[in-house]
Amino acid sequence: MNDLKTRILGLVADDLVAIEAALAENLNPHLDLVREVAGHILFSGGKRLRPLLLLLVTRMCGYRGEDDTPFSISFEYLHAATLLHDDLIDGAELRRGRPVAHSIYGNATTVLVGDFLLARALSLAARTGKIEIIEVVAGITENMSQGEIHQLSRKGDITLTEEEYREVIHRKTAVLFEGTCRAAAYLADAPESQVEAMAAYGVNLGLAFQMADDLIDYTSDTAVLGKKAGADLREGKLTLPVIAALAAAPEHARRRMQAIILNPDFSPDDFEVLKTDLNHHGGLAYTRQCAEEHVRRAKAALEVFAPSSTTDILRDIADYTLSRKA
Repeated sequence: MNDLKTRILGLVADDLVAIEAALAENLNPHLDLVREVAGHILFSGGKRLRPLLLLLVTRMCGYRGEDDTPFSISFEYLHAATLLHDDLIDGAELRRGRPVAHSIYGNATTVLVGDFLLARALSLAARTGKIEIIEVVAGITENMSQGEIHQLSRKGDITLTEEEYREVIHRKTAVLFEGTCRAAAYLADAPESQVEAMAAYGVNLGLAFQMADDLIDYTSDTAVLGKKAGADLREGKLTLPVIAALAAAPEHARRRMQAIILNPDFSPDDFEVLKTDLNHHGGLAYTRQCAEEHVRRAKAALEVFAPSSTTDILRDIADYTLSRKA
């Protein structure tokens, strides 16, 4: 995994430098407080995966303009906005190993800065002059909001089905990856076949990414995660490892797991028991199998493009989705 990550970072080093500069240059708030709160989440060590995807896809689709880097950061602003809002809704304490923004700046300020970042993303989309790109960015914000509402409405509900889980992660996570890749192809004036191929790559990458995240919550500790282990469960989020294990477990094991899941103050020992059950009853293995299938589909979508160093990087990114530890 470290070799794969090192290879990817080496190949995209210049892109990441350009993205980092553009994030700071294009923020442009009127108030220093807005810059401070936005910076708390934007410059706390994110992977920059979404803007990087846009640059790679535009390159693969033959883009030769100068709008790719400034536009790419709109997707990082969107991502950061959702993290600010989600942490507040979830009552989270840590994000990337640091106190969450609302614990420092207050709920109202944090919500409004999230709103500012959403609007900033739309402003950058408008600069491209392409209505289809504006529609993609607007559609992302609509879907992500509805995904969060759906998840909130089923908080702590042990009857959540795999179908509902998939709908939630599609709206909350995968549409941002899909929209990033689709918008990149639109920016490059790519033919429809390439637009749809990149959308397929993005949505499957996003689904695999979220499923891998849901696995990591049960396989890594706080130091690696940057948040408390078991945080999703404490926040009432039933993810695929839990849903699948509950469906497969016999009655006595299911009752044991349900007792832990329904207790937000479960102990570290309880959490270890739950992780053992998730492993024993196939929840972890099934989730990984599903994530692997989405990685396979993402890589298959790249086959409409001629082999190149960029397609190789996109394949590596798909593989890295399953290999990462945080």
